[in-house]
Amino acid sequence: FQRNIEILPSSESGTMSNNNGSQPAAVQFCYENTNGSCIKTSYSPGFQVILYLTFGFGALLAVSGNLLVMISILHFKQLHSPANFLIASLACADFLMGATVMPFSMVRSVESCWYFGESFCKFHSSFDGSFCYSSIFHLCFISIDRYIAVTDPLVYPTKFTLSVSGMCIMFSWLLALTFSFSVFYTGVNDDGLEELVSALTCVGGCQIAVNQTWVLIDFLLFLIPTLVMVILYCKIFLVAKHQARKIESMSSKTESSSESYQARVSKRERKAAKTLGIAVAAFLIAWFPYFIETIIDAFLGFITPTYIYEIIVWLCYYNSAMNPLIYAFFYPWFRRAIKLIVTGKVFTGHSSTIDLFSEQIKVLD
Repeated sequence: FQRNIEILPSSESGTMSNNNGSQPAAVQFCYENTNGSCIKTSYSPGFQVILYLTFGFGALLAVSGNLLVMISILHFKQLHSPANFLIASLACADFLMGATVMPFSMVRSVESCWYFGESFCKFHSSFDGSFCYSSIFHLCFISIDRYIAVTDPLVYPTKFTLSVSGMCIMFSWLLALTFSFSVFYTGVNDDGLEELVSALTCVGGCQIAVNQTWVLIDFLLFLIPTLVMVILYCKIFLVAKHQARKIESMSSKTESSSESYQARVSKRERKAAKTLGIAVAAFLIAWFPYFIETIIDAFLGFITPTYIYEIIVWLCYYNSAMNPLIYAFFYPWFRRAIKLIVTGKVFTGHSSTIDLFSEQIKVLD
């Protein structure tokens, strides 16, 4: 929802006088010589360059980082697992956020005008919501996957299969896309706000108002998966702590081969759960302020200043670039995969069978 939009007929003079009638101040419009144009908030050229670089870097990082995640998981056969396919699908949502949403939002934020047409405004907003909710649902299913893997690692492969992973991916995408597009294209989001929307409608604006009912529904769609994730990761932490103590007590004794294998599997699954738990925490830190802000605005009359809103929105957008950085920091295999992709070694023969978990990587010709 783009705030603090002022409307003046551009056929009028492009100046405004202050209250005491002294020196007039110039007024800029999104579309000069167009009646009903939105007033443009002007920044200095230097500050605009800084904003474009900051927002553009976020979009580039989201696109390139998540593209590397998808290529890594889909190309290397060693990474073909139900859990990793969920991660690849999550990376796809973040990639699309960086490729189809963030560039247009960047222009809107810096120029304070929407230059891409009314139809695309609604389409852009629908995509924005879709990728957000798709990420939430993916992270929720990933937390369920990690919970099963940590609590019962030996039978986990028979519980969370490729078909189960595929259904989770399909549900995450279909529900997110159906919900977002149906809300914005049916217009139920601004029922009861017709006067406000009419007052804020101008040429060069992209105003998406959401009434109190749908703000609460949006918040529930965020809150319920969030509670599931928090509860499961708390349980994972407790189980992991218990397993670590058990393995430590076994280390002084002679272990059977099955016990040693179970210890290695448990350690690997705990590390994966910890890494993805950090990704979930980063998501919540980024998106929680946005959902709180939307509730406050809906019930207090959209009082949030424009610059505060833009900061909150771009905090959410930058989350799409965070997951690849988290994976690169905690997963050695991801760093090795990036090296192989960037150096072009993925185009050599049999590169898909490379052992990414080995310290020494050999590329077969």
